[in-house]
Amino acid sequence: MSCLPASDGPSGRAALNSASPPAQLPPLVLDTDDSVGILPGEIRLALPQDWREAVRFGCRLRVFRERMQQAMQQMPAATKHGTLFMGSGDFHHLSWPLIERCLAARQGRIRVLVLDNHPDNMRFPWGIHCGSWVGRLAMHPQVAHVHVAGITSHDVGLAHAWEHQLQALRAGKLSYWCMGVDTRWAAWLGLSQQFHVFPGPDALVQALSLALASQPFPCYLSIDKDVFAPEVVRTNWDQGRFLPAHLETLLDALRGQIIGSDVTGEVSVWRYRDAWKRWLSAADGQDTAQAGTELPAWQARQAEFNQYLLAQLARVR
Repeated sequence: MSCLPASDGPSGRAALNSASPPAQLPPLVLDTDDSVGILPGEIRLALPQDWREAVRFGCRLRVFRERMQQAMQQMPAATKHGTLFMGSGDFHHLSWPLIERCLAARQGRIRVLVLDNHPDNMRFPWGIHCGSWVGRLAMHPQVAHVHVAGITSHDVGLAHAWEHQLQALRAGKLSYWCMGVDTRWAAWLGLSQQFHVFPGPDALVQALSLALASQPFPCYLSIDKDVFAPEVVRTNWDQGRFLPAHLETLLDALRGQIIGSDVTGEVSVWRYRDAWKRWLSAADGQDTAQAGTELPAWQARQAEFNQYLLAQLARVR
């Protein structure tokens, strides 16, 4: 969805009431890896091979800023396109500058809901990568709060506790909504209020939907399809437990609140030229260099699912 301009008053509800419903806008495909199928009425920006290699998975901040500036110079204005599709979840860090671009087009504060099987708030001392962007975004002065929901990854478990960026968590601007993971370590650091843990997706979605619906606020929605169970759609990453019904319940809770959206989590094949990226990707459990016989069927299902996502987002605008 486009980033809808609004003049926010002192509350999120005032901001919502000030925005008139927009016409349906075309989806924008940032073609990072040739994985996003054709979408109705789309605007497609094909990014060159060297851009893809430089940015995929992670890179130095200087490189990231330069490459994102190149891409955004070619994009239509934030208010002129709908949902952004960005290819593999290896590119989820693109959401950070793209949401900031959305913020620059409007006044007032927003909250961000990230549906993801991973917290995307881990330390990455070499710059920025697809699992380290959320904390940076959360500290933006126009971001009231970021909720990352659907996490089943052991990234939030005790063994990886030291890897988390703590600034946004300590500031109360970031919350994790998790399933089936032991996060008791958060209490030792005084962060237990930022961790919401449930036995399964039904309980998680019920609690989160109540929180979102009871306090309406302009919201940007970022969906990484690895939040869904593998029987729903296949991605390049380990996957969570959400079903389409869980997404629909959350969207119902956000009806009239969504001011922008993006989607990652396509399945694609890529062999990194840089040895360190191959090593880091393998360390995270990926094997993007192998094109299995299932790939065409997985990508066809992805294309169908993207059509479904667009329809669901249009339903609650």
